[in-house]
Amino acid sequence: MNLRSIGIIHSPYKNKKECPPQGDEEICWIEVSEQYAEGLKDIDGFSHLIILYWLHQSKDFDLLVKTPWDSEQHGVFATRSPNRPNALGFSVIELIDRDGNKLKVKGLDALEGTPLIDIKPYLPEIDSKTNVRIGWIKGTDFSKVYGKREKKSEDVQ
Repeated sequence: MNLRSIGIIHSPYKNKKECPPQGDEEICWIEVSEQYAEGLKDIDGFSHLIILYWLHQSKDFDLLVKTPWDSEQHGVFATRSPNRPNALGFSVIELIDRDGNKLKVKGLDALEGTPLIDIKPYLPEIDSKTNVRIGWIKGTDFSKVYGKREKKSEDVQ
């Protein structure tokens, strides 16, 4: 299996402690390598993108982890822990602007220098699901972890 970086993420977050758990209002820049820049054609027409990246500072993982939401251990695949067997990260972000091979974005939770793996348009008709189950996290008050975010997990049907 071969993965290659198609660019680099520039963000104000220099280490894991500075980085919000699920993105924030901070502006970040995604710099696509020149050899892939042509692949950005028509990206400007999308308000939101799915960004895949390599969590390059994640070193170790456990199969059972604790989350910020409760004191119980859960299987790593039932969490959003950045410490995973394959350190792939993803974010749904807002595209603010494009300047050549650089994308100005909001809502990204990646560190400065994070390798970019892929970009895809977010398509609500395909990517947004209804009647979802959210397992152990149902009833969690996300504002305890995310602060200003008011939405609770029980708001999801």
